[in-house]
Amino acid sequence: MEFKKNQEIIITIDDLGNNGEGIGHVNGYALFVKDALPGETVRAKVMKCKKNYGFAKLLDILAGETCDVGRVEPRCPVARQCGGCTLQHLSYEKQLKYKQKKVRDCLERIGGVGRGVPGTPGEEEERIDQVAAKEAEGRDRIEAEAGERCQAGARWLPIIGMEEPWHYRNKAQFPVQMRKGQDGVFRPAAGFYAGRTHSIIPVTDCVIQHRCMKEILDAVLAWMREDGIPAYDEERHQGVVRHVYIRRGFYTNEVMACLVVKEEVAERKAYDRLVERLKGVEGMTGVLVNYNTEKTNVILGSRMELLWGKEYIEDCIGGIRYRISPRSFYQVNPVQTEKLYRTVLEFAGLSGRETVWDLYCGIGTISLFLAQRAKMVYGVEVVPEAIANARENARLNGIRNVEFFCGRAEEVMPGMERERRSAADVIVVDPPRKGCDGVLLDTIREMAPERVVYVSCDPGTLARDVRVLGEFGYEVRKVRACDMFPQGGHVEVICLLSKLHAKQTIEVELKMSEMDLTTAESKATYEEIKDYILERHGIKVSSLYIAQVKQKYGIIERNCYNKARDNEKKIPQCPPEKELLIEDALRYFKMI
Repeated sequence: MEFKKNQEIIITIDDLGNNGEGIGHVNGYALFVKDALPGETVRAKVMKCKKNYGFAKLLDILAGETCDVGRVEPRCPVARQCGGCTLQHLSYEKQLKYKQKKVRDCLERIGGVGRGVPGTPGEEEERIDQVAAKEAEGRDRIEAEAGERCQAGARWLPIIGMEEPWHYRNKAQFPVQMRKGQDGVFRPAAGFYAGRTHSIIPVTDCVIQHRCMKEILDAVLAWMREDGIPAYDEERHQGVVRHVYIRRGFYTNEVMACLVVKEEVAERKAYDRLVERLKGVEGMTGVLVNYNTEKTNVILGSRMELLWGKEYIEDCIGGIRYRISPRSFYQVNPVQTEKLYRTVLEFAGLSGRETVWDLYCGIGTISLFLAQRAKMVYGVEVVPEAIANARENARLNGIRNVEFFCGRAEEVMPGMERERRSAADVIVVDPPRKGCDGVLLDTIREMAPERVVYVSCDPGTLARDVRVLGEFGYEVRKVRACDMFPQGGHVEVICLLSKLHAKQTIEVELKMSEMDLTTAESKATYEEIKDYILERHGIKVSSLYIAQVKQKYGIIERNCYNKARDNEKKIPQCPPEKELLIEDALRYFKMI
């Protein structure tokens, strides 16, 4: 069946995508329908078409029992338009099941976890699937079912949910724009970007942000109106206020407000009037202005100025106090962060005799948490400002069995090993969304710790790195998801890998007749693969990288994309994050 743009169709939704969008299929053609849920039959309008998939806008829900699919009324009146909360229309119990399934699917499909791996017999896997297929009847039921899965495979632990999944965020970055009112007058407005746009949906009372954010945002907008301070226009690169950036300490109630501007205000005393407004907010300890003069999507610029109070706030996790500056990485959900770190500590299995390396350590949040039970903890981070904060946090808490290094872990760790100071018993990694650097994974192999605890905010890149660590002799022992982002599609994962000491090997014979590679290659062109990745992930890939990944899977190449035009030139190699996206496309087109 061939679809056309603006065509209205009726389709049944059978799955949820990575960002919580509904997915329906018609004769093998996939349509992504935002705000639709599995089990619903909907009327939708086709907005964009590709060869094998497209995107559609939800118009009406024609069938599907609300109690069965989990549909609820969103608390936020602009939830559907806003690009922030992609799952507010789904009950929280169903959100947890979706995220648990998302983690498991990635680790099984990409990482190879649980597929013919020792410790997960086939009959147990069948029982796990039967348990997962049951309907949930509340939070207790979800915990019980997940616990049953854990016992079956000695691997899958129940997802850590929230008792109150609202108003949990301790950090907000509100973009500001001039918007035309019903009276024709342009006034400053703040809120969040609509999905896949830079057009603001005005909202100051966000249901997942802490309630103090509204008071601060309203005060800044009132100041802008009364002092005639214009918002920034990113198309013309003119105006003043770009963002309102807010951080709050959950346990200390300390609040910091930072105004991000493109240029100075016309009258310097205007800042004094802003400070007077914000000083009245409960817990306010510092007001700053950040100057970002570049034409960029990066929020913070290079220059920071303190207008009043302190340049930082402090907060506590598990009895450890942390100093947090505007640029510091600090988890946005403080209630779940403590549960996350306690799980990391549990997985690390520390007895007080171990040397631990914490890679991508940031301001030392996990490092200091682990130092409570370790002999020695070494933290590594490439950002100098973060390392300075980490050292200050260690001093604040009187923790002496920790040392921080600024640099790349793959460079720092081998040097320490040569000095016989750093035999690693446990390595903890908490990388950004793109996952671990390939050289760093090689360094972990060389350091050969007994255990690796991997904390990830992206199940896909976690699965890719788990697969690599598996090739290095590490097996996944435990997996636990933690819902750090209720009402959104993202999920945090903690994964424990232990080094295998068994000497036995398994030989597998593959008969090439079972996989017609020429047929596989013919299923999608290079341009179709590129289009799929660009539409699905917003990232461009080259024909060279696609050729390298196809070669890895033994797919015959008709064109010599993988050959250097000049034999003396070095061929660039596909980065791991793009390799993952290309593999996803090859699986989508059933080429692997």
